[in-house]
Amino acid sequence: MLTLVPTPIGNIGDISLRAIEVLSGADTLLCEDTRVTKKLIHILKERYNTSFNPEQNFISLHSHNEKEFIEKLQPSFFEQNVLYVSDAGMPGISDPGQALVKYCQDNGVVYDILPGANALLTAFVASGFVETKMLFWGFLPHKGKDREASLQGALGSGFTTILYESPHRLEKLLNELSHEDTSRKIFLAKELTKKYQKYYFGTADEIKHKVDANLRGEWVVVIEAANAQNSSAISQNDILELDLPKKVQAKLISKITGENTKACYERLLKL
Repeated sequence: MLTLVPTPIGNIGDISLRAIEVLSGADTLLCEDTRVTKKLIHILKERYNTSFNPEQNFISLHSHNEKEFIEKLQPSFFEQNVLYVSDAGMPGISDPGQALVKYCQDNGVVYDILPGANALLTAFVASGFVETKMLFWGFLPHKGKDREASLQGALGSGFTTILYESPHRLEKLLNELSHEDTSRKIFLAKELTKKYQKYYFGTADEIKHKVDANLRGEWVVVIEAANAQNSSAISQNDILELDLPKKVQAKLISKITGENTKACYERLLKL
């Protein structure tokens, strides 16, 4: 069978007893990075005095070779205890894993998913936003119109929305959030469960003044829910670029966002 095994996102103490049990008995481990998985197993052996199958086979399976690997798979491969292990967190959440599950469904292979550490749910609960409906957006496109459209979609989803962001694009994201909606509250979690874990809460401009110069590390961004935007070919920024009176701009923006026209007009006066 196949078992997807979540691994700690920072603190090794978050590994579950079930995860240790299946890791120790695995015949083959499909790994996002074999070096990371081998290091994890070494730590588990040392810290928890656990015996592992000495004949374990480690195979690299990541986003760049996942499609090719699965195309060559045969169901007979799973006539052994096969695990998939991502570097940190839950497989299938911005990591490979879902395609393996689909393969098992299509080919009658037994599979199981272990619960465990997950950055997006941890950050969602830590954010304090009381809107319990949430939307996981994953990573934004890196640049261009695709990134702009994706960010506007996240802001206008109508749900508390969670993003992952790399450290070298975090400052850019804060500037984009400030430009799109100066009043929107956001929550940032840095290095969840690790020694230097930090939380930041406020508007994008407020947070820019709180974060230190060292942006290295893993970041999760939680965006406060707002009224869902109606599907539209134009954005608020498109309207603001038009040579129109503020009152007219406010009426148009309210049509695509659902925002109260008067409140929108008062907000535009402050821009």
